[in-house]
Amino acid sequence: MTTTAVTPASTRERVVADFAYRTRQNVIDMGEVQGQGYVGQALGAADILAVVYGDQMRYRADDPNWAARDRFLLSTGHYAIGLYAALAAAGVLDSEELLTYALDDSRLPMSGMASYTPGMEISGGSLGHGLTVAVGMALGLRHQNSDARVFNFLSDGELDEGSTWEAAMGAHHHQLGNLIAMVDMNALQADGPTAGVLNIEPVEEKWEAAGWNVRRVNGNDPAALLEAFDDVTNTARPHGAPSIVICDTRVGYGATILENREKAHFMRIEEHEWQICRDQLADRFATTNSPKA
Repeated sequence: MTTTAVTPASTRERVVADFAYRTRQNVIDMGEVQGQGYVGQALGAADILAVVYGDQMRYRADDPNWAARDRFLLSTGHYAIGLYAALAAAGVLDSEELLTYALDDSRLPMSGMASYTPGMEISGGSLGHGLTVAVGMALGLRHQNSDARVFNFLSDGELDEGSTWEAAMGAHHHQLGNLIAMVDMNALQADGPTAGVLNIEPVEEKWEAAGWNVRRVNGNDPAALLEAFDDVTNTARPHGAPSIVICDTRVGYGATILENREKAHFMRIEEHEWQICRDQLADRFATTNSPKA
């Protein structure tokens, strides 16, 4: 990760933007293996993952089980394609292994499983479980006098789940200042727009009422994300309020051909469209970032 205390903001933004671009390239490479998948969510969340893995988290790429590492919990198991892409950009996974995505005997199943994949802390499946695990993990680390932090990635659909709010109250009750959550507000669920399935607004006020430190930002703006995560990580304490960064994102962000698709939760992408996606990502991001190595 980048050392934020001595690195100029402009340099950090470039590092994060480059990380996000490489992550998106990895997503397209992986998605093409299957011809379909949760590509839209992964592209939309790439900037969030880039800030966390490219700037904020403490980890060792060559030692995913390093005891002093910060923990990243992917509550939304179907976003695994995005996390694999970020882990490859971070050097935890070999980029060549990404081409085994969701194949038989691959270490990269379509839904994340901790027993298979280096760097995957929990197995994601039914939504609404990740934050409860994060609360227990943060509490356990504090009992061990560890200064490691727990980063928990949530989807907006998980805010429909009662277990999420039980965990939110528990985190406040135990004053888990070493817990930092983020929620991908892409406004889309499997059954349709989030607002139509179950309106979860006002989101900020609900988390504030639960006793959390709250920031809400454009989740596709690296500079805004850096500022928000700096705010919450710099004030994080072992005993204190937990924090959450609410990230408004766009499904398929960067690949224009995917951004406005009506059925975007699980996408079927035609064979000729994968290169279009790559070209559109390059047009939007490659002019200011290094090309994929």
